[in-house]
Amino acid sequence: MTQAATPTADTVRRLVRSLLPDAPDSGGPRIAPVAEGGEHSTWFVGARHVLRLAPDREASRRRRRELRLRDLVRPHVGVGVPVSVAHGEWASGLAYTLDTLIPGGSGEGRDVSAVGEADLAGLLSGLREVPGNQAESIGVPRVTPRSLETLRAAAGRAAEELAAADEFDPSRLQQLTAAGVGQLAPQPGAAFLVHHDLKGEHLVVSGDGRVRGVLDWTDAVLGDPTEDIAGLALAVGAPAAVRAATLAGYGARPCLRGLWLARCDTLTRLADRLRDRSDGPLPLLRTQLSRSWEPILLERVTDDA
Repeated sequence: MTQAATPTADTVRRLVRSLLPDAPDSGGPRIAPVAEGGEHSTWFVGARHVLRLAPDREASRRRRRELRLRDLVRPHVGVGVPVSVAHGEWASGLAYTLDTLIPGGSGEGRDVSAVGEADLAGLLSGLREVPGNQAESIGVPRVTPRSLETLRAAAGRAAEELAAADEFDPSRLQQLTAAGVGQLAPQPGAAFLVHHDLKGEHLVVSGDGRVRGVLDWTDAVLGDPTEDIAGLALAVGAPAAVRAATLAGYGARPCLRGLWLARCDTLTRLADRLRDRSDGPLPLLRTQLSRSWEPILLERVTDDA
């Protein structure tokens, strides 16, 4: 495996000076690392730009694909998508992109309002309109839907581990029965463009709760759209995610499938972290579990899905 490169502040400063030579002061614009999304080595550049540096060649490949994908999705999704003002290589074979900054704060730190839920609905419905053949032509991969039965089995083991650590009541998982898993199978042929990483830090939220933008399209795939409903459950909570999906035209079954994808994922991720099988941030994993298990009105499959 190729070792990831780690740029220094001096590396970033030299690159920024070459990209923005007309900055008002001789030292160039102020740069500061972005606390979230550090795996991409992301830096604020002044008040209007964000510099993202890929740490390895695989990330560079996805970063270059993202440039074309953002242009493809922008007319459809109804929320802001970053625009690149410069791109190239910051080291041999390693890509960078200097993007416009979408004003607002991280969705991890701001609540989404009812109007913001409508923004999310526009995002979900807009993704269904993106031509799949065009996305595939620029390298977006097709992936098969995940098995909810496999996820339920893994979540059951994780729930027992979490119960031993006094983190979760495993009886709550009994809501998802074997029959329910069968009813929540993915619909044949329902493959759409999926952002596939709609966590809170990738949502730009204004002070009034509007969703102003969606960041980081590097993990996008053509596949199961309920994965994005699952992502929203982690980012904004189960009730808001289901309301947004319903506004986007999704019925009961896809809403519940997305919800249970999220719930199973949060159990296994938190258990893995507590057992030192992963290094994710523990407070965030606990918060995401709490969000995804928030009660909703729709907790059973209905015939009118």
